[in-house]
Amino acid sequence: MKAHGFTLVEVLVALGLFVVIATGVAQLAAAATRGMRAARDQTMTVMLAATKMDQLRALEWTYEPSLPGDPLVDRSDATTDLTAASLGSGGVGLRPSPAGSLTSNLASFVDYCDDRGRWVGSGTSPPPDAVFIRRWAVRPLTVAPDRALLLQVLVVAVREERSRASPWSARSGGDALLISVRTRTRD
Repeated sequence: MKAHGFTLVEVLVALGLFVVIATGVAQLAAAATRGMRAARDQTMTVMLAATKMDQLRALEWTYEPSLPGDPLVDRSDATTDLTAASLGSGGVGLRPSPAGSLTSNLASFVDYCDDRGRWVGSGTSPPPDAVFIRRWAVRPLTVAPDRALLLQVLVVAVREERSRASPWSARSGGDALLISVRTRTRD
C-alpha cells in the first residue's frame, strides 16, 4: 500500500525555496522603501529651494525717481528678513551675501525646515528638529553689477551635511541647487 503525503525531503526543499524567495522579496521591499524615501527627500529639497527662490525674486529691486524729473534712486529691498517663518524687517533683503554662504551656515543666509518643509529656525547651527538646511546667496553679476543679480538657493539634508568630511562642495544627488539671474533696467 502506498502512503499519501509529502516526504521529509520534499518538505525541506519546499521550505528552502520559500526562505530564498522570502529573503529576495524582503530585500526588494527594503530597496523600494529606500528609493521612495530618497525620491521624497529630493522632491522636498526642490520644493524648499523653489520657495526660497520665489521669496528672493519677489523682493523689490528697482530704480525709481523720487519726484518726476529727478534722477533715479535705488529702491531695492535691503531690509527684509528671509530667515524667519514669515517675511519681516531686520534682515538683509537683496544685499550681496558674503563668500561661503552656500557652503556654510551664515547668519542672514540660512534657515532650517523639518521633514514636512515647515520652517523650524535659523542661525549658524541646525535646531534638533531640522531635517533640511536651506542656504542662499545673492551676488551682483560681474558683467553688469548694477543691473543683474545672481540668485542661488541650495537645500541639503542635515544628515547628509553631517556625514560630509568637508563643507558642501559638490552635489550628492539628494540636494537641490537652483540658480536664477534677476535683471533690472535704468530708464
